[in-house]
Amino acid sequence: MKSKKLDYAVHIEDLTVAYDSKPVLWDIDLDIPQGKLMAVVGPNGAGKTTLLKAMLGLLVPVTGTVNFFNEKENNLRKLKNKVAYVPQSGSVDWDFPATVLDIVLMGCYGRLGFIRRPGKKEKEMAMECLQKVGMEAFHNRQISQLSGGQQQRVFLARALMQTADIYFMDEPFKGVDIQTEKAIVQLLKELRESGKTVVVVHHDLQTVKEYFDWVTLINIKVIASGPVEEVFHESNLKKAYRSSVNLLQGAM
Repeated sequence: MKSKKLDYAVHIEDLTVAYDSKPVLWDIDLDIPQGKLMAVVGPNGAGKTTLLKAMLGLLVPVTGTVNFFNEKENNLRKLKNKVAYVPQSGSVDWDFPATVLDIVLMGCYGRLGFIRRPGKKEKEMAMECLQKVGMEAFHNRQISQLSGGQQQRVFLARALMQTADIYFMDEPFKGVDIQTEKAIVQLLKELRESGKTVVVVHHDLQTVKEYFDWVTLINIKVIASGPVEEVFHESNLKKAYRSSVNLLQGAM
């Protein structure tokens, strides 16, 4: 009996990315199935954020291709309204005069264009997105006045505003309290249940099994990728982190 063929949200072949001639990612082959909540894990300097940026076209690879949704050629430009990105809050310059609501409304510009202004419908939707991340009470607050964790939640609300098919998130739990983290995880699981694909750079090994159903372990190269219950085990963790079991105790 033949196994069921998976529909892929992202297909990567022979991807190499280098900074100053030093490879940061080397010969990456990776398939991300549609409708998965996937963690990208690995040690510091493993290339996790670089992998996200390469998939998003924010970095030009030395070699390799990235294709979306079973297409045979790079079609990211055609899908720009269907791909959402939540960067690390620390990588964003927040020192500009915009309110929380303004930031979230930016998520609908891909649909409206920059000429048409958001109307009542878009503002109501933006408030709904803020409510989902627990930030509706801050909608008139200047974005620069928020904490790092609050800013991260606003960026997540902006991504939800895009009504994307695939979401890329770079450490969305960084700087948030445990209650907020649990609320965000529940939201990500709801996105998965609605058929969306969510790719998350994640650093806490102890919560991988609880939060995710798919995992990719990398350290410049892909160590393993697949269902959490199949690939998230001691042998692969040792290869990825090049550490003793004692350092990874509690992750299993």
